[in-house]
Amino acid sequence: MPADALFLLSSHCPHCPAVLAGLADLLKRGEIGRLEAINIELHPESARALGVRSVPWTRIGPFELTGALTVAELTTWATRADTPDGMADAFHDLLKQGGLARVRALIEAEPGRLAALLAIVANPEASLNVRLGVGVLIEEYAGTPALAALLPELTGLSTDADARVRADACHYLGLTGVPDARAPLASRLDDDDADVREIAQESLEALDTRGAAA
Repeated sequence: MPADALFLLSSHCPHCPAVLAGLADLLKRGEIGRLEAINIELHPESARALGVRSVPWTRIGPFELTGALTVAELTTWATRADTPDGMADAFHDLLKQGGLARVRALIEAEPGRLAALLAIVANPEASLNVRLGVGVLIEEYAGTPALAALLPELTGLSTDADARVRADACHYLGLTGVPDARAPLASRLDDDDADVREIAQESLEALDTRGAAA
């Protein structure tokens, strides 16, 4: 189902007409399901309610976007809002641009979106700042049901061909806090990579600590 869009504009905004025309084009093509446009000069309460301080401001599905977006950019975000892999792509780009707080807000709104971060964990070519951002976000969910639910995916990543992926997966397995994480971690204690072995051992110890404290 295509996402819906909300657009905030003002009568004196030089960029708003082009963005509105782009959104209308997406609507006609069926790439968004509904478009609501609000002139904040006439309805300033709408901007206040959403915390919007400048226009053009666009929301497509869960994604809040600012500035003069091209039709191609709007199409990309509309596609991301309507595909299973779109959230992972969105998280990657937001983290690359320093948008940690925006990704955090999206996950807080729907903790199941935490799973989208695993596509970045699985990509050894992801830049360091993106991978660090993923680590910060996953660590914030240590010991939560949202992270525990990702045990099967993390177990799979712990056997990845790339040592960086295995190492990260072992770290996150330790953060799940669930006893079932012990088996995949124990299997990494004889890993070919020294860093993976060390992180697997540390994660097992972390599980033991959590278990003793429970």
